[in-house]
Amino acid sequence: MDAEAERRRGRHVCVVDADGFSALLRGRPAPCLELRRARAGSVRPVAAATPEAGVLGGPLRLRRTGGRAPGDLTLDLSRLDEATAAHEATVGALIEHLSRQGVEACTNAAGAPEFDAGWSLGEDIFVAEVKSLTGAREDQQIRLGIGQILDYAHQLRSACPSTVIHPVLVMERRPSAARWAALADGVGLRLTWAPEFSGI
Repeated sequence: MDAEAERRRGRHVCVVDADGFSALLRGRPAPCLELRRARAGSVRPVAAATPEAGVLGGPLRLRRTGGRAPGDLTLDLSRLDEATAAHEATVGALIEHLSRQGVEACTNAAGAPEFDAGWSLGEDIFVAEVKSLTGAREDQQIRLGIGQILDYAHQLRSACPSTVIHPVLVMERRPSAARWAALADGVGLRLTWAPEFSGI
């Protein structure tokens, strides 16, 4: 879709990035991106987390799932609700697992990438993307999660070069293919799943 052409026709178009789309799927608001014509040789820098802003936000809280207002966007809502419930159940289990170790799970700080959970051990910071495998193709979900968390970690390392950032992919259950563990090791990613969350 040519968003600018649609706007010229009088249609409201809101363009969001991958984080914005992910936020919309979770029922969170997402800002529309400003569309600008690129000038030759100019690139607008992307805002990133700063060391002052930190990486971790406030305590992570579970959201209620399944409630929708009349007129909400209709997708395959039953499958979406199942996947969202599985995602939140995994987040809840992760919060409990970390809490038993005396570690508080946190949200992202303002301006930081929207990872699902983060925590600190000493001066090291761990950022996690949580992926449910319910109602979706397992390989697609895992590939998506790997890409997201490596991107988040790269952004944070660029913004906070003196901070050690550990990316973690958390899944609701053990993946059926053993190859994902080797892939994770090869790219410096921790791979874990409920309910044991081994390695974290």
